[in-house]
Amino acid sequence: MNGNLSDEQIAETLATEAGKILLDLQKSGKFSGKALGKAGDEAANQYLMAELALVRPHDAFLSEEEKDDQARLDADRVWIIDPLDGTREYSEGRDDWAVHVALAINGNPTVGAVALPGLDKTLTSGKPTQFPAANEPAKMLVSRTRPAKEAVAVAETLGAELLPMGSAGAKAMAVVRGEADIYLHSGGQYEWDNCAPVAVALAAGFHCSRIDGSDIVYNQSNPYLPDLLICRKELAVQALELVAAMDE
Repeated sequence: MNGNLSDEQIAETLATEAGKILLDLQKSGKFSGKALGKAGDEAANQYLMAELALVRPHDAFLSEEEKDDQARLDADRVWIIDPLDGTREYSEGRDDWAVHVALAINGNPTVGAVALPGLDKTLTSGKPTQFPAANEPAKMLVSRTRPAKEAVAVAETLGAELLPMGSAGAKAMAVVRGEADIYLHSGGQYEWDNCAPVAVALAAGFHCSRIDGSDIVYNQSNPYLPDLLICRKELAVQALELVAAMDE
């Protein structure tokens, strides 16, 4: 890859190409089940780390599949990566999994690309999508296996339909693409689970925050990020107020 590419171009290319590697591995028949997920994580991570070392050798990184080097805390530019978001869905042959490549600058989710290889799409902060029309009734994304109680309660109050889906990236991009209107998660995530999706959603004009309304800040010593809200701006205030009322 050419190191003269912009950060946005690098993120898009890396996410897309890693997705192709994952699809090829999935179709090869060499692995199945959990072994496929493990092989996919390793293959995509190896590609992403090698390419980043070539094109941005002076930047720091945080990847789900790499040992965390706390030296990143002194860096202004940190690439935050999830080589395979939705390992279970990938292993099951579904299409609701993703590849996340993001660049946080001074803690801000500045650049992001989310590849949805099963759908042959890559959404990026460098090419924001046209803001979609709202669904009627509104649709709220929840986990396929463990819907957060806050999300279910907010959906009931808003009169929103629940839409189960796999990976965090797939859910966030479903909002950006207009398939849903709100993604509220309170079950625990890490920075690599949402940095790229948040960067893409912000660039497209969506509300992104913690569920207490505070900004999401990246490159923290502990990368655990327990909650987030990605939604249409007109839904944000009511959703945040409903969550706050549950804690009273």
